[in-house]
Amino acid sequence: MNVLILGSGGREHAFALSVSKSNLLNKLYIAPGNAGTCMCGNNVNIQVNDFEAIAQFALKAQINMIIVGPEDPLVNGITDFFKTRHDLKDIIVIGPSKAGALLEGSKDFSKSFMKKYQIPTAQYQTFSKDNIQEAISFLKSLKPPYVLKADGLAAGKGVVINDDFDATVAELKEMIEHLKFGEASAKVVIEEYLSGIELSVFVLTNGTQYLILPEAKDYKRIGDNDTGLNTGGMGAVSPVPFADEDFIKLVEKQIVIPTIEGLKSENIPYLGFIFIGLMNVNGKPYVIEYNCRMGDPETEVVLPRINNDLIDILIKTHKLEMDKISLSVNPQTAATIMLVSGGYPEKYQKGYEIIGLENIEESIVFHAGTKPENEKTLTNGGRVLAITSLGKDIQEAFQKSYKTSTKIHFTDKYQRSDLGQDLLKYKK
Repeated sequence: MNVLILGSGGREHAFALSVSKSNLLNKLYIAPGNAGTCMCGNNVNIQVNDFEAIAQFALKAQINMIIVGPEDPLVNGITDFFKTRHDLKDIIVIGPSKAGALLEGSKDFSKSFMKKYQIPTAQYQTFSKDNIQEAISFLKSLKPPYVLKADGLAAGKGVVINDDFDATVAELKEMIEHLKFGEASAKVVIEEYLSGIELSVFVLTNGTQYLILPEAKDYKRIGDNDTGLNTGGMGAVSPVPFADEDFIKLVEKQIVIPTIEGLKSENIPYLGFIFIGLMNVNGKPYVIEYNCRMGDPETEVVLPRINNDLIDILIKTHKLEMDKISLSVNPQTAATIMLVSGGYPEKYQKGYEIIGLENIEESIVFHAGTKPENEKTLTNGGRVLAITSLGKDIQEAFQKSYKTSTKIHFTDKYQRSDLGQDLLKYKK
């Protein structure tokens, strides 16, 4: 089978590594890829939203399956583009339809979906510039901290949480009136703050059947002790010690099954992954958000724990044969830490040489923001590398990743130093 992976981050490198191990693989391509993915297959210089170029390449390279990594092309309708073209419709596209991608593409749509199908979530209302005074009145009815979410895609940065009412109102006006996050914040969802601890549950589905993959917890804030600005993710761990079997069964009953039933009821075609961002509130799961793809850096701890042939799993999902999948999961803990460019998630420099990648022994280094140039590997993004290690527990896994990070160097390298510490009080 010839496979094309779309994307250029750590998630796509993790997919590429898993796919490259498949007995069913003939040729693997990654578009556009990075300095890590080219060690698993062939990078192709095509951007993820250039559907026509992707189509032409897919026909030329006789691609049988496309795995869509990031959300942008899904929200923009790449799956529909392939399914409605006679010459492309037989290519298996792992990623939902445009209608399915609205679960991530519109916070208002996803919250309405949850409400309709009685999926536990925070109470909310959606506002635009036409009713900003009503938005302020709704804020007054809530207790701090206040949560503002841009309705559309904002590269993981469209969520604002603030304790101060006046500052929140100012932020709300920045988002709606001055389009702080572009058209994504033309509408803003205001919701009650849920107090608890976050985790993510990942589901693979064909819209009828589903498979729950290993859960993970990521760390979004740039600074230690969850301080500072939100990022795309500074690290992750799987399994999550407080997500025991009973909790996951509750997630399945109250969230996963109603979500799949909702997709069926709405006649929304869905072949791919659903990332369910959850808050554990005193042992009860509440949905914070849906994403229509795998997370990053969570993929870098989830896929290394799955022993199955990934292509085989995806083919069975496509063929409605998920009952034939027996998921084999490594019981060890996987822990990843992100090495990022100094200044991220704000302004940062690119193009620094990365030294020490050849010295790695007990970890997997997934490339995120990198590019190959003249036999060197250069930084090419805010999040540069994800270092993943397996260990008998959280402590051992993170210790290995931190040890590996000391062998890798680039100018202005930064990482959090406290990852996993918050979970040591739990036993699993």
